[in-house]
Amino acid sequence: MESRTTAVFALIAAILIAALAAGALVASLDLEKTVDVPKMVEKPELPGWRSAPLPDFTRYSAGTERKEAFFGFLFPRIALANLEILRQREGVKALRRMDALSEKQKEWLKSHALRLRVRMDDDAFFEKLLNRLDIVPPSLVMAQAANESAWGTSRFATRGNNLFGQWCFTPGCGIVPGQRTQGRSHEVAAYKHPYASIRSYLTNLNRHNAYTPLRELRARKRQRNEFTDGTYLAGGLERYSERGNEYVREIRAMISFNELEAYDARLKQLMDADAPLAELEKTVSDYRQRYAN
Repeated sequence: MESRTTAVFALIAAILIAALAAGALVASLDLEKTVDVPKMVEKPELPGWRSAPLPDFTRYSAGTERKEAFFGFLFPRIALANLEILRQREGVKALRRMDALSEKQKEWLKSHALRLRVRMDDDAFFEKLLNRLDIVPPSLVMAQAANESAWGTSRFATRGNNLFGQWCFTPGCGIVPGQRTQGRSHEVAAYKHPYASIRSYLTNLNRHNAYTPLRELRARKRQRNEFTDGTYLAGGLERYSERGNEYVREIRAMISFNELEAYDARLKQLMDADAPLAELEKTVSDYRQRYAN
Protein backbone atom coordinates (compact mmCIF):
# COMPACT_ATOMS: atom_id res chain seq x y z
CA MET A 1 0.00 0.00 0.00
CA GLU A 2 2.89 2.38 0.80
CA SER A 3 4.23 1.99 -2.72
CA ARG A 4 0.88 2.90 -4.29
CA THR A 5 0.47 5.93 -2.07
CA THR A 6 4.05 7.09 -2.65
CA ALA A 7 3.28 7.74 -6.31
CA VAL A 8 0.60 10.23 -5.29
CA PHE A 9 2.64 12.09 -2.71
CA ALA A 10 6.26 11.99 -3.93
CA LEU A 11 6.23 15.44 -5.53
CA ILE A 12 3.98 16.80 -2.77
CA ALA A 13 6.39 15.64 -0.06
CA ALA A 14 9.34 17.35 -1.75
CA ILE A 15 7.45 20.64 -1.99
CA LEU A 16 6.27 20.29 1.60
CA ILE A 17 9.73 19.78 3.06
CA ALA A 18 11.08 22.81 1.23
CA ALA A 19 8.17 24.97 2.39
CA LEU A 20 8.48 23.83 5.98
CA ALA A 21 12.22 24.46 6.05
CA ALA A 22 11.63 28.00 4.83
CA GLY A 23 8.92 28.54 7.43
CA ALA A 24 6.34 29.17 4.74
CA LEU A 25 2.70 29.68 5.68
CA VAL A 26 -0.15 29.54 3.21
CA ALA A 27 -3.70 30.67 3.92
CA SER A 28 -5.77 27.76 2.61
CA LEU A 29 -5.48 24.07 1.77
CA ASP A 30 -5.64 22.92 -1.84
CA LEU A 31 -6.71 19.29 -1.63
CA GLU A 32 -5.80 18.85 -5.28
CA LYS A 33 -2.09 19.60 -5.28
CA THR A 34 -0.38 20.62 -2.06
CA VAL A 35 0.18 19.57 1.51
CA ASP A 36 1.21 22.17 4.08
CA VAL A 37 1.30 21.35 7.78
CA PRO A 38 0.58 24.88 9.09
CA LYS A 39 -2.46 25.18 6.83
CA MET A 40 -3.90 22.01 8.30
CA VAL A 41 -3.73 23.61 11.75
CA GLU A 42 -5.93 26.40 10.42
CA LYS A 43 -8.73 23.92 9.58
CA PRO A 44 -8.86 24.48 5.81
CA GLU A 45 -12.09 24.77 3.90
CA LEU A 46 -13.56 21.54 2.58
CA PRO A 47 -16.34 21.08 0.01
CA GLY A 48 -19.77 22.19 1.13
CA TRP A 49 -21.42 18.93 0.12
CA ARG A 50 -19.68 17.13 2.97
CA SER A 51 -22.15 18.67 5.45
CA ALA A 52 -25.31 17.76 3.52
CA PRO A 53 -28.10 16.35 5.72
CA LEU A 54 -28.98 12.68 5.77
CA PRO A 55 -31.49 11.85 3.01
CA ASP A 56 -34.80 10.22 3.86
CA PHE A 57 -33.94 6.70 2.77
CA THR A 58 -37.47 5.46 3.51
CA ARG A 59 -38.41 7.16 0.22
CA TYR A 60 -36.70 4.31 -1.57
CA SER A 61 -37.92 0.75 -1.75
CA ALA A 62 -36.21 -1.59 0.70
CA GLY A 63 -33.63 -3.64 -1.13
CA THR A 64 -31.50 -2.62 -4.10
CA GLU A 65 -32.94 0.89 -4.53
CA ARG A 66 -32.39 1.88 -0.91
CA LYS A 67 -28.97 0.25 -0.76
CA GLU A 68 -27.75 2.10 -3.83
CA ALA A 69 -29.03 5.41 -2.47
CA PHE A 70 -27.41 4.73 0.90
CA PHE A 71 -24.02 3.67 -0.41
CA GLY A 72 -24.02 6.38 -3.08
CA PHE A 73 -24.52 9.06 -0.43
CA LEU A 74 -21.89 7.66 1.92
CA PHE A 75 -19.00 6.89 -0.41
CA PRO A 76 -17.81 10.43 -1.30
CA ARG A 77 -17.93 11.45 2.36
CA ILE A 78 -16.02 8.35 3.45
CA ALA A 79 -13.49 8.93 0.67
CA LEU A 80 -13.07 12.60 1.63
CA ALA A 81 -12.48 11.69 5.28
CA ASN A 82 -9.89 9.09 4.28
CA LEU A 83 -8.12 11.50 1.93
CA GLU A 84 -7.89 14.00 4.77
CA ILE A 85 -6.28 11.32 6.91
CA LEU A 86 -3.77 10.56 4.17
CA ARG A 87 -2.86 14.25 3.89
CA GLN A 88 -2.30 14.44 7.62
CA ARG A 89 -0.30 11.23 7.51
CA GLU A 90 2.00 12.64 4.84
CA GLY A 91 2.48 15.74 6.98
CA VAL A 92 3.55 13.62 9.95
CA LYS A 93 5.97 11.65 7.78
CA ALA A 94 7.48 14.87 6.44
CA LEU A 95 8.00 16.25 9.96
CA ARG A 96 9.58 12.99 11.07
CA ARG A 97 12.30 13.52 8.47
CA MET A 98 13.16 17.01 9.73
CA ASP A 99 15.98 17.76 12.17
CA ALA A 100 14.14 20.56 14.00
CA LEU A 101 10.51 21.64 14.21
CA SER A 102 9.00 25.08 14.63
CA GLU A 103 6.53 25.78 17.43
CA LYS A 104 3.74 25.77 14.85
CA GLN A 105 4.76 22.34 13.64
CA LYS A 106 5.01 21.02 17.20
CA GLU A 107 1.51 22.30 17.97
CA TRP A 108 0.17 20.60 14.85
CA LEU A 109 1.71 17.31 15.93
CA LYS A 110 0.40 17.79 19.46
CA SER A 111 -3.15 18.30 18.21
CA HIS A 112 -3.09 14.94 16.46
CA ALA A 113 -1.32 13.24 19.33
CA LEU A 114 -4.00 14.40 21.76
CA ARG A 115 -6.82 13.43 19.43
CA LEU A 116 -5.38 9.96 18.83
CA ARG A 117 -4.11 9.50 22.40
CA VAL A 118 -0.42 9.16 21.65
CA ARG A 119 2.13 10.43 24.20
CA MET A 120 4.57 12.89 22.67
CA ASP A 121 7.34 11.83 25.05
CA ASP A 122 7.14 8.25 23.81
CA ASP A 123 10.37 7.07 22.19
CA ALA A 124 8.27 5.52 19.42
CA PHE A 125 6.04 8.60 19.04
CA PHE A 126 6.06 8.87 15.26
CA GLU A 127 5.63 5.14 14.76
CA LYS A 128 2.66 5.03 17.12
CA LEU A 129 1.07 8.16 15.67
CA LEU A 130 1.31 6.83 12.12
CA ASN A 131 -0.17 3.54 13.29
CA ARG A 132 -3.24 5.45 14.44
CA LEU A 133 -3.36 8.01 11.65
CA ASP A 134 -4.42 5.81 8.78
CA ILE A 135 -7.39 5.05 6.57
CA VAL A 136 -10.28 2.63 7.03
CA PRO A 137 -11.55 0.90 3.86
CA PRO A 138 -14.92 2.20 2.60
CA SER A 139 -16.32 -1.34 2.45
CA LEU A 140 -15.94 -1.73 6.20
CA VAL A 141 -17.33 1.73 6.95
CA MET A 142 -20.35 1.14 4.73
CA ALA A 143 -21.13 -2.30 6.11
CA GLN A 144 -21.00 -1.06 9.68
CA ALA A 145 -23.06 2.03 8.86
CA ALA A 146 -25.74 -0.11 7.21
CA ASN A 147 -25.73 -2.56 10.10
CA GLU A 148 -25.77 0.00 12.90
CA SER A 149 -28.23 2.48 11.36
CA ALA A 150 -30.68 0.14 9.59
CA TRP A 151 -29.61 1.58 6.25
CA GLY A 152 -29.86 5.14 7.52
CA THR A 153 -33.43 4.80 8.84
CA SER A 154 -32.90 4.26 12.58
CA ARG A 155 -34.03 6.84 15.14
CA PHE A 156 -30.43 7.64 16.03
CA ALA A 157 -29.55 8.15 12.35
CA THR A 158 -32.54 10.31 11.41
CA ARG A 159 -32.57 12.37 14.61
CA GLY A 160 -28.86 12.52 15.40
CA ASN A 161 -26.99 11.63 12.17
CA ASN A 162 -25.38 8.77 14.11
CA LEU A 163 -24.63 6.02 11.62
CA PHE A 164 -22.46 3.83 13.85
CA GLY A 165 -24.21 3.61 17.23
CA GLN A 166 -21.45 5.56 18.98
CA TRP A 167 -22.01 6.61 22.59
CA CYS A 168 -21.23 9.79 24.49
CA PHE A 169 -21.24 10.36 28.24
CA THR A 170 -21.97 14.04 28.87
CA PRO A 171 -25.62 14.78 29.77
CA GLY A 172 -27.37 16.22 26.72
CA CYS A 173 -24.65 15.15 24.28
CA GLY A 174 -26.99 12.94 22.31
CA ILE A 175 -30.15 10.86 22.41
CA VAL A 176 -31.10 8.78 25.45
CA PRO A 177 -31.62 5.14 24.39
CA GLY A 178 -35.12 3.89 25.07
CA GLN A 179 -33.82 0.63 26.53
CA ARG A 180 -31.00 2.09 28.61
CA THR A 181 -30.31 0.01 31.71
CA GLN A 182 -31.17 1.70 34.98
CA GLY A 183 -28.10 3.33 36.50
CA ARG A 184 -26.36 3.83 33.15
CA SER A 185 -25.68 7.38 31.94
CA HIS A 186 -24.59 6.98 28.33
CA GLU A 187 -26.39 8.56 25.39
CA VAL A 188 -26.18 7.84 21.68
CA ALA A 189 -24.11 10.67 20.25
CA ALA A 190 -25.73 13.26 18.00
CA TYR A 191 -23.87 14.96 15.14
CA LYS A 192 -24.49 18.02 12.96
CA HIS A 193 -24.38 15.93 9.81
CA PRO A 194 -23.43 12.41 8.64
CA TYR A 195 -19.90 13.48 7.69
CA ALA A 196 -19.22 14.39 11.32
CA SER A 197 -20.42 10.94 12.33
CA ILE A 198 -18.04 9.36 9.82
CA ARG A 199 -15.09 11.40 11.10
CA SER A 200 -15.91 10.49 14.70
CA TYR A 201 -16.18 6.80 13.81
CA LEU A 202 -12.80 6.81 12.06
CA THR A 203 -11.20 8.51 15.05
CA ASN A 204 -12.77 5.93 17.34
CA LEU A 205 -11.32 3.01 15.38
CA ASN A 206 -7.97 4.75 15.16
CA ARG A 207 -7.50 5.49 18.85
CA HIS A 208 -9.59 3.24 21.12
CA ASN A 209 -7.72 0.40 22.81
CA ALA A 210 -10.54 -1.98 21.89
CA TYR A 211 -9.48 -1.71 18.24
CA THR A 212 -5.77 -2.29 18.68
CA PRO A 213 -6.18 -5.62 16.80
CA LEU A 214 -7.70 -3.77 13.85
CA ARG A 215 -4.78 -1.36 13.71
CA GLU A 216 -2.31 -4.24 13.96
CA LEU A 217 -3.97 -5.98 11.01
CA ARG A 218 -3.81 -2.75 9.01
CA ALA A 219 -0.14 -2.23 9.90
CA ARG A 220 0.72 -5.71 8.62
CA LYS A 221 -0.83 -4.84 5.27
CA ARG A 222 1.21 -1.64 5.11
CA GLN A 223 4.40 -3.52 5.90
CA ARG A 224 3.66 -5.73 2.89
CA ASN A 225 2.78 -2.69 0.73
CA GLU A 226 -0.77 -4.00 0.32
CA PHE A 227 -4.01 -2.06 0.36
CA THR A 228 -6.16 -2.90 3.37
CA ASP A 229 -9.54 -4.37 2.44
CA GLY A 230 -12.62 -4.31 4.64
CA THR A 231 -13.09 -8.07 4.86
CA TYR A 232 -9.60 -8.50 6.29
CA LEU A 233 -9.83 -5.55 8.66
CA ALA A 234 -13.21 -6.67 10.03
CA GLY A 235 -11.27 -9.28 11.98
CA GLY A 236 -10.26 -6.51 14.39
CA LEU A 237 -13.84 -5.62 15.34
CA GLU A 238 -14.60 -8.33 17.88
CA ARG A 239 -15.09 -5.76 20.62
CA TYR A 240 -17.27 -3.41 18.58
CA SER A 241 -20.30 -5.44 19.56
CA GLU A 242 -21.18 -7.70 22.45
CA ARG A 243 -21.81 -10.34 19.78
CA GLY A 244 -18.07 -10.63 19.13
CA ASN A 245 -17.18 -13.06 16.35
CA GLU A 246 -20.80 -13.33 15.27
CA TYR A 247 -20.77 -9.59 14.57
CA VAL A 248 -17.52 -9.90 12.60
CA ARG A 249 -19.05 -12.66 10.47
CA GLU A 250 -22.13 -10.54 9.83
CA ILE A 251 -20.09 -7.52 8.72
CA ARG A 252 -18.01 -9.69 6.42
CA ALA A 253 -21.15 -11.23 4.96
CA MET A 254 -22.58 -7.76 4.29
CA ILE A 255 -19.37 -6.72 2.53
CA SER A 256 -19.44 -9.83 0.36
CA PHE A 257 -23.17 -9.87 -0.44
CA ASN A 258 -23.24 -6.18 -1.38
CA GLU A 259 -19.89 -6.32 -3.23
CA LEU A 260 -18.63 -3.40 -1.19
CA GLU A 261 -14.95 -3.99 -1.89
CA ALA A 262 -15.59 -2.33 -5.25
CA TYR A 263 -15.66 0.90 -3.23
CA ASP A 264 -12.22 0.06 -1.82
CA ALA A 265 -10.97 -0.11 -5.40
CA ARG A 266 -12.55 3.29 -6.09
CA LEU A 267 -10.72 4.80 -3.13
CA LYS A 268 -7.44 3.39 -4.44
CA GLN A 269 -8.15 5.08 -7.78
CA LEU A 270 -8.77 8.38 -6.02
CA MET A 271 -5.50 8.02 -4.13
CA ASP A 272 -3.71 7.70 -7.48
CA ALA A 273 -5.64 10.52 -9.16
CA ASP A 274 -4.18 13.96 -9.94
CA ALA A 275 -7.35 15.74 -8.78
CA PRO A 276 -9.24 13.48 -6.36
CA LEU A 277 -11.48 16.25 -5.06
CA ALA A 278 -12.68 17.08 -8.58
CA GLU A 279 -13.58 13.43 -9.09
CA LEU A 280 -15.50 13.39 -5.82
CA GLU A 281 -17.33 16.56 -6.86
CA LYS A 282 -18.48 14.77 -10.02
CA THR A 283 -19.59 11.74 -8.00
CA VAL A 284 -21.68 13.97 -5.74
CA SER A 285 -23.14 15.82 -8.72
CA ASP A 286 -24.12 12.55 -10.39
CA TYR A 287 -25.75 11.38 -7.17
CA ARG A 288 -27.78 14.56 -6.86
CA GLN A 289 -29.04 14.25 -10.42
CA ARG A 290 -29.99 10.63 -9.96
CA TYR A 291 -31.83 11.18 -6.69
CA ALA A 292 -33.26 14.64 -7.35
CA ASN A 293 -36.81 15.15 -6.06
